[in-house]
Amino acid sequence: MQQDVACPAPDEQPSIRVQSLDFSVIPGQSKLFVTYQHDPRLLADYYPNSVGLHTDISSRIGEVLERHTADRGPLCDALEEMNKKFGATEKTLGHIAMLRDSDTVAVVSGQQAGLFTGPLYTIYKALSAVRMAECLRERGFKAVPVFWVATEDHDFEEVSKTFVLDTEGRETRVSNEPKRCFDELPVGYIKLDESIHQTISSLFAALAHTEYTDELRGLIESAWTPQSYFGDAFARMLTKILGNHGIIILCPLDSRLKALASPIYVEAIKRSEDIVSALQQRSNDLVKAGYPAQVHIGDDYFPLFWQARDGTRNSLKRSEQGTFRTKDGSREFTLDELAEIAEREPTRFSPSVVLRSVVQDYLLPTVCYFGGAAEVAYFAQSGEVYRLLSRLVTPIIHRQSFTLVESRHLRTLDRYGLEFEHLFAGINALLPEIVEKYLNRGTGELIIDVEQKVVAELDRLSEELASLDPTLAEYLANRRRKVIYHIESIRTKFHRAQFRRDAEARRQIEALFAALYPQGHLQERSLNVTYFLNRYGPGFLDWIYRSIELSDKGHRLLNL
Repeated sequence: MQQDVACPAPDEQPSIRVQSLDFSVIPGQSKLFVTYQHDPRLLADYYPNSVGLHTDISSRIGEVLERHTADRGPLCDALEEMNKKFGATEKTLGHIAMLRDSDTVAVVSGQQAGLFTGPLYTIYKALSAVRMAECLRERGFKAVPVFWVATEDHDFEEVSKTFVLDTEGRETRVSNEPKRCFDELPVGYIKLDESIHQTISSLFAALAHTEYTDELRGLIESAWTPQSYFGDAFARMLTKILGNHGIIILCPLDSRLKALASPIYVEAIKRSEDIVSALQQRSNDLVKAGYPAQVHIGDDYFPLFWQARDGTRNSLKRSEQGTFRTKDGSREFTLDELAEIAEREPTRFSPSVVLRSVVQDYLLPTVCYFGGAAEVAYFAQSGEVYRLLSRLVTPIIHRQSFTLVESRHLRTLDRYGLEFEHLFAGINALLPEIVEKYLNRGTGELIIDVEQKVVAELDRLSEELASLDPTLAEYLANRRRKVIYHIESIRTKFHRAQFRRDAEARRQIEALFAALYPQGHLQERSLNVTYFLNRYGPGFLDWIYRSIELSDKGHRLLNL
């Protein structure tokens, strides 16, 4: 295909693609997202600048550069300082220097600052942006990858935990809750304390000791230190493991970036009523078209949060009198007062989910954004905010999506005649066939034989009773259902008992689900990269990078 020629895979790409699955066969995918993956141009009403192929992104560069007005000087000064603090490589600093040039665009992705980088999809997002920027540079365009760390978010419970596979192949939760991690405090303002030492110890107590363990532990301990901000620790670790790719880290809490964003804050405040109305109408349009509304927008909605003096992030709600009050009722403002504060003191504000991408693309010359399925869906709604604030709507591209299949799990799939898609049904749905076909065929066949004989005899008895007294046949029919129910109950108990008895099979199947479909979700939404770095070493990330195929919009199984 044309896009493969225009953006070839990196050299020495291993032959590792096992299968590419369409997202429509994976449970839990929204209709809007699946349609977008098939062809975003079918949804042009909601995604006006979407592209069919990633290689078409280059056609936007001229207009993006022409419409970008943020001062690159202070932007890049801030990026240079923060990335040096995170331990940036020369390649990253070189990319920041390139971004100072007026003919350079940014390929952007981002994610919340998760513990030890959070779920695997964080890594896939970053590497997707890196690969796209490289693709553009290979074609003669100046492009750099930027990763926006969502340190303004205040859902610490969500980011304070992560999961790895322990020495028995079981999914193990690792979490950290330092002091002052209460609700409403942005993740970027939360400081690690001494408890992080125990969290790191718990992580490595779960992981097997390998030739890479000591180096990995040193890397993590140097990034996640007491008195460091949680977001900074995330950024340092991401820089340490992906720095050789030149990824630029951006923390939006920086006061210089807030100052640059002030004009878009002011405009969003002044047009907040129009934004609410447009978002509500877009929600209605989506519902009428058969798609769910993405973000609930009430009449009292406001597109920015108020940052209190104590650091907490408070939602603003429109009152019946037309003023705007903080959630706790401690502050009240007129619209003009909010606009004046945003111009004079922009650090007192942070954007809501529908405004964040607009602020991001106001600061950066963003040519495209790599996001997850939920972000793709959000863009159907937030496109209205771009329009009202006279901004170019940024095309969103779904990040690369993988399930990493280790050889032992491939053997388990083969041993029990399973395909990856079979896991979607859940372990209980697979037990009958596994037990009766592979663990105890004899007993399974005996139960089937008994059931068939009982049914046959009940049929014979029913015919006899029907000729004698129809009411007796009806009574038998009721009892018959109970007999069949009890036989099915015996079969279910047999499956479970046999599964418990066969410890090796149970361990293999449970480990299979823990590794490939943990908690009933795709692996990338749960497992942390440290498990794979510990098992395969730092080269694991380069291997993932070489596996990226931007032309493949499916979910791919990669054989380790």
